[in-house]
Amino acid sequence: MTLRHLKIFLEVADTGKMSTAAKNLYITQPSVTQAIHELESHFHVLLFERLSRKLYITEAGKLFYGYARQVVSQYDQLESHMSDHFLTETIRMGATISVGGSILPDLINQFEKENPSTNLFVRVTNTRDVEKKLLDMELDVGLVEGNIKSPDLVVLPMISDFLVLVCHKDHPFAQKEILYTHELKNQHFAMREPGSGTRELFEQYLEQYHIPIQTVLEGNTPETLKNAVIHNQVLSVLSFRLIEKELKQGLVHIFTPVEHNWNRSFSFVYHKDKFLSSSILSLQNLIKIYGENENLNEVETAKLIADPESFSSSC
Repeated sequence: MTLRHLKIFLEVADTGKMSTAAKNLYITQPSVTQAIHELESHFHVLLFERLSRKLYITEAGKLFYGYARQVVSQYDQLESHMSDHFLTETIRMGATISVGGSILPDLINQFEKENPSTNLFVRVTNTRDVEKKLLDMELDVGLVEGNIKSPDLVVLPMISDFLVLVCHKDHPFAQKEILYTHELKNQHFAMREPGSGTRELFEQYLEQYHIPIQTVLEGNTPETLKNAVIHNQVLSVLSFRLIEKELKQGLVHIFTPVEHNWNRSFSFVYHKDKFLSSSILSLQNLIKIYGENENLNEVETAKLIADPESFSSSC
């Protein structure tokens, strides 16, 4: 088995066709077929099912894909770092939208000042996408607020954050200092897209207290959700960091649950097999220091209380 075998396998898995893989790799289709057969013979497993001229990756193939992607990615990094321009390193970082819309610009500026010879590429997306790309070795590190499920990823909580329920200043809830959970039932909400850590945490809360809501808008940017709150009189749940400006301007009213079960952390994440270069360690330390030195402003917010009706229904 060689690196060539791994690259061919990955191309076949990604494209789903041997002919397309051959075209992309500038080799013949018989060469692709032979490489796959050699891998299957070497490991004594079937990597692809061939049904009606279509390829379907097997469970063994899916397992092999994860390892192959890591090996090829590590080799590509070795080639890059040991080239004539080895002094220039690129870190591929995934950040969730809550991170990207709040602390990320400051972190990037500080990192670039301290590491002028390192390029930092950032992809802003949701937690599930960052997790997948870390497992596929398409990203080096991540900074996420959501729950990471894979045991192959190291998760280090670094920076405190919390969610708030947001309504416009003219919404009926804006006159309240105490809001009970049953009042949320069937309210119209603007929600983050599936895969978002923010949405997952809020949906856990809704499920705990058996609160049905109506999702009338889904968006993957804070501005989309804030505009819906301000212009369409819907409710939303966002990181407090993302709504500070509108709160100071008096445009919105916010609630936090008295149980503080919307508190969370932004976590630094990387694959357990990832080689941590000095630049990656520098980024990790910078994020750690940011979290240690920063205190979220103490804000008096209205309270969201799980009322007796919700307590009884959640038991």
